[in-house]
Amino acid sequence: MKKYSKLLAGASWMDEYGDPNSDDWNNFLHKYSPYHNINPKDIPIYPPLLVTTSTKDDRVHPYHARAFTHKLLDLGATNVWYYENIEGGHGGAADAKQSAYVTALYMDMLFRLLSSSSESSGE
Repeated sequence: MKKYSKLLAGASWMDEYGDPNSDDWNNFLHKYSPYHNINPKDIPIYPPLLVTTSTKDDRVHPYHARAFTHKLLDLGATNVWYYENIEGGHGGAADAKQSAYVTALYMDMLFRLLSSSSESSGE
């Protein structure tokens, strides 16, 4: 969020979201920035997370997802996965096939997590 106004169409959103180079940052913008709200003490209890983005997203630069994932991994998170579609746009997919693939990634992750959870609980 600190650099969103310098990436792609970000500058056009400053009237709506605020200017990160002004008092807006301290007053409210930093409060809803996932990247800036990662607490290193919470890393051991972070839930499993699949971060997805598209290289061609023209609204939210993929840097945000990349940096967020990188920071979590640097802090020791082990339950974070990342997928970047090289096509698509803001919705993450260019067509129904790609959309189905990303949905399958989410479902596969959910299935694996639920399966391992039931195995560890003895069910």
